[in-house]
Amino acid sequence: MIRIGIDLGGTKTEGIVMDEAGRILLRERLPTPQTDGYDAILQNVYTLVRDLEKKTGQACRVGVGTPGAISTRTDTLKNSNTVCLNGKPFQHDLEKILHRPIRIANDANCFALSEAIDGAGQGVGVVFGVILGTGVGGGIVFHGKLHEGPQHIAGEWGHNILEADGPPCYCGKRGCVETFLSGPGLVYDWSRHGGDAALAAKNIVALAEQGDARAEAALQRYLYRFGKALSVVLNILDPDVVVLGGGMSNIQRLYSEGPDFIRRHLFNDELRTRILPNSHGDSSGVRGAAQLWPAKES
Repeated sequence: MIRIGIDLGGTKTEGIVMDEAGRILLRERLPTPQTDGYDAILQNVYTLVRDLEKKTGQACRVGVGTPGAISTRTDTLKNSNTVCLNGKPFQHDLEKILHRPIRIANDANCFALSEAIDGAGQGVGVVFGVILGTGVGGGIVFHGKLHEGPQHIAGEWGHNILEADGPPCYCGKRGCVETFLSGPGLVYDWSRHGGDAALAAKNIVALAEQGDARAEAALQRYLYRFGKALSVVLNILDPDVVVLGGGMSNIQRLYSEGPDFIRRHLFNDELRTRILPNSHGDSSGVRGAAQLWPAKES
């Protein structure tokens, strides 16, 4: 079965055509017209699907990875940092203009599904997929099947409170994991301790690697919080593998030193869970969106 996956991002919308073997046959990207509002974004997704189907010559099953998730109470999108989507019946409206049922999941869930099916977590029982980027998200896959939960919030570790007196989060709370472990979170912490707020997170990491003491202290605080926050997930879920994605997942010390910081807080005398980089890079989300439709499903 040929499937289309759509990754609806804040700046770009990517679409792929995937065959039964998981090979990507076609790929297209369009800018996400976020400033033009909800209807423009909806039309943008429709245009991408139409163009891909025109090139394949057939109608396809469509899966979409979105920021946020569909509310089980209202059937509208919630918790999206593309705020014009919140409160909108996105799935219903897209199904209406595409004239078929579609499947939608949170973008972090799509990432986790892709990495569990044929990525870094392939062949194990339980995978926790983590996004460390502009925000912090997560997804859970049990034996190849995505677990969203009855409220569609499974894996949302980014909005557990890590430090009660921490910075405000867009969700309305303070000190969420996201406010510390996202890229902007690292910049915020660095600037609070006298660093240049104009630097990007990757530049702070580079300074630490060059021996800058202030940057190294910021990275040590980041690693400590990473270990403390992720240990809570491991204490509850005890996954076989944690796969990291997003821009902050490129910090190599998350893999070399991160396990030691997790072990400090873990309710066990050893850490068997592997902490791994992703296999599919930026393509994990869009691949997982296509894989919302299993290859053999009729």
